[in-house]
Amino acid sequence: MRKRVFLLIIVLMSIALIGIISVQVFWIKNTIQITEEQFTSNVKFALAKVSEDIKDHEFNEFYIDITERFKDEGRKLKYSDVRNYIYEKLDTVNNERFTFSQSIIEENYKVPSEFFENDSIDFKEIFSKEEIVIVKEQTFDNQGNGVNSPEERYVKIGRFDGAEKSQLERVFDVSRSKLPVHKRVSNREITYRLDRELKSKGIDTDFKYGIYSNGLATQVKSGYFRKEVGKSYMVPMFADSEGKSEFQLFVTFPEKKDFILSSIAKILLLSAFFILIIILAFVTALYQLIKQKQISEIKTDFINNMTHEFKTPIATINLALDAIKNPKIINDQDKVKRYVKMIRDENKRMHAQVENVLRISKLEKNQLDFSKEAVDIHDIIDEAITHVELLIRDKGGYVKSELKAHSTEVLGNQFHLTSIIVNMFDNAIKYSENAPKIDISTENTAKNIIIKIKDQGIGMNKNVQKHIFKKFYREETGNIHNVKGHGLGLSYVKKIVEIHQGQIFVESEKEVGSTFTVKLPLI
Repeated sequence: MRKRVFLLIIVLMSIALIGIISVQVFWIKNTIQITEEQFTSNVKFALAKVSEDIKDHEFNEFYIDITERFKDEGRKLKYSDVRNYIYEKLDTVNNERFTFSQSIIEENYKVPSEFFENDSIDFKEIFSKEEIVIVKEQTFDNQGNGVNSPEERYVKIGRFDGAEKSQLERVFDVSRSKLPVHKRVSNREITYRLDRELKSKGIDTDFKYGIYSNGLATQVKSGYFRKEVGKSYMVPMFADSEGKSEFQLFVTFPEKKDFILSSIAKILLLSAFFILIIILAFVTALYQLIKQKQISEIKTDFINNMTHEFKTPIATINLALDAIKNPKIINDQDKVKRYVKMIRDENKRMHAQVENVLRISKLEKNQLDFSKEAVDIHDIIDEAITHVELLIRDKGGYVKSELKAHSTEVLGNQFHLTSIIVNMFDNAIKYSENAPKIDISTENTAKNIIIKIKDQGIGMNKNVQKHIFKKFYREETGNIHNVKGHGLGLSYVKKIVEIHQGQIFVESEKEVGSTFTVKLPLI
C-alpha cells in the first residue's frame, strides 16, 4: 500500500470518527437541554397548582366558617346576607380598628330603540360598593383627657361580575391580607402539596422552599433556605383578584443536575457505549491497517532474504556440478568428493530453511505433530551443543555450560526442545561480529527450571527487543543481507516455549550482548 493512500485512508477515517462523535455529543447536549426545559416547565406547573390549591383550601375553610356562623343563628346563608357582609378586626399592636364592608348597588337603565325593534329594553346592572375604615382607638393626653384620632376611609365602587362566592372571595382577600403568612399556611401543608404535585409530574428528588414577603424571608421555609438567583423557581402566593401579591414561594432543587442526568441515564449510557464501540472499531481498523502495512513490508523483506539465501546455495551447487563435469576434475576423486560434499551441505541448508518455514506454518494451524514425554533438560542442552560445537569452533568461539539445576525433568517434546536451544545458539552465532562466545546455564526455582543463554554479540536496543519474537521480524542493520536468516527462528522458539506452558524473556544491550531466559515448568 502506497504511503499517500495509507495516509489518506487514515485522514478520512479520522474525519468520519470526529464527525460521528461530534454528532453524538451534540445529541447528548441537546437531550440534556430539552430535559432541563421539561423539568423547568413541570416545576412551574406544579408550583402554580400548589399556589392555587393552598389559596382554594384557605378560602374553603373561610367559607365553611362563615356558613357555620349563620347555621349557629338558625338560618341558612342567603344572598342578601352575603351582600351585606361586614368584616372587622382590632389591631392591638398599632392600636387601630380595621373595618371592611361590602354591599350591592343595583341600577336600572334603558337601551335606546335604535338598537332593537321595540321602543326600549330594560336592563339591570350590578355594582359592588366596598368601604374600608381604619380608626385609631381613643387615646389620652397627659391630663388624662380622651383624644379622638382621625379616621381613614376608602370607598371603591366597581362593576360586580360574580355572584355570592365571588363577593366572598373579595371579602376573603381583604380580610386575610392582614394575617401573617405563617398563620395562613403551614410548613407541613406546603411540603405535602409540593411533594405530591412534583411527583405527579415525575420529579422525585429533594427540594427546599421558602416564602418571601416583598423580598424578605418569612418563618415559612424548610430548614436553612436561601433563594439562589437563576437556580430558584418562584410562584406568587395568595394573589388578590387583581393578580397582586406580596408573598412569593421559592423552591430550589439541590440535586437537580443528578436527577436530570439520572432521568436520561439509559440514553447517555447507550450513547457512550456506541461512541466507545466506534472508537474501538476505529482504533482496531487503524491498528490492522498499520499491522498489514508492516506485514507487507516484512514479507517483502522476507522474500528478498529468502531469494538471496536460496540464490547463493543454488549458485554454489551449479558451480560444483559444472566443476565435476570438467574432465580434469572428474578423474580426481578428492576434488569430486569435496564438490559433492559442498552440494550436500548447500542442499541441507536449503532444506533446513524450507523446514523452518513449514514448521511455523504448521504451528499456526495447530497441525504440528507434538507428542510429550518426560525429558531431561540437561540432556537436551548437551545434544544441542553437539549440533553447533563444530561451527562455533570453526569460527574461533566457544560454548561454555554451567548446569546447576538439580531438578531437570519436564514434560515436553525432545525434538522441538532441542530445536529451540539450537535456534538460540544459531541466533547468537549470527549476531556475533567476532568469534561467537556463548554461555549457557541452568538453575531451579520452586516449580520451574530456568535456562539462560548469554552471548557477546552486537546486542539490541529496547525497541528491537519488543519485536524480535514476531514472525518475519529482523533488525535492519543497513545492509539487509549482512546476517543470514529470515526472521522465523525466534518466532518458532516462542511458540514452542508457550506450548510447553513456559515463558521466554530477553535482556540486551547494544554492543554488549544479549541474554535469553527460558522458564519451563517441572514435572
